[in-house]
Amino acid sequence: MQKETIKKAIEDIKKTSEKRNFTQTYDLIINLKDLDLKKPEHQVDIFTQLPHIRTKKTRICAMVGPELAGAAKAICDRVILPEEFPLFDKKRKIIKLAKEFDFFIAQITIMPQIAKIFGRILGTRGKMPNPKAGCVVAPNANLKPLIEKMQRTVRLVAKTQLSIKTTPGREDMTDDQIAENALFIYNTLIQALPEEANNIKNITLKLTMGKPIEITEKKGKEEKKKK
Repeated sequence: MQKETIKKAIEDIKKTSEKRNFTQTYDLIINLKDLDLKKPEHQVDIFTQLPHIRTKKTRICAMVGPELAGAAKAICDRVILPEEFPLFDKKRKIIKLAKEFDFFIAQITIMPQIAKIFGRILGTRGKMPNPKAGCVVAPNANLKPLIEKMQRTVRLVAKTQLSIKTTPGREDMTDDQIAENALFIYNTLIQALPEEANNIKNITLKLTMGKPIEITEKKGKEEKKKK
């Protein structure tokens, strides 16, 4: 995949897109093939940091104890302390919480409580605080670098469907920034696939309210990158 291919798609999307009264998001849909998702080694679950911060702020909720409460309140969008956990006594309340935030971070010493109360709902939505993303922290953690990192973080997941949908950017970013983010996502993904680019069926790019444009490059099988 070449950057210029993605930029050409962005230009075509702009030409055919109607003006909306809100800033639309670019959706990158990567469909996969020749993978058996019942095999753990064929599943995809990657956290990676984009080269360009997307203009829409990533919303982060912190579930922490008193040790981190002050620091979390200063930089997170919401902080939930253990004494507030009983307030989430209804499934709908946790579902609403999951929809409101992009990532959840948790203090490791209260993870058992978090798992018991929030785990079933957040887990099925891919929102449980994840150690792979650095979102499970010690009581003495410095949260500022983590929050800054999460503003660039995207998660690429294919565990039950042969498709990955993610967001490389929004309309108020430059074409170069969107293209570079999309290319970075593609390159990160193929490095995690057993047959690299040969496991890609097709790739499309679209705006929130627009029609998808295919950006798959028809070049036959690509050679694996040299380690």
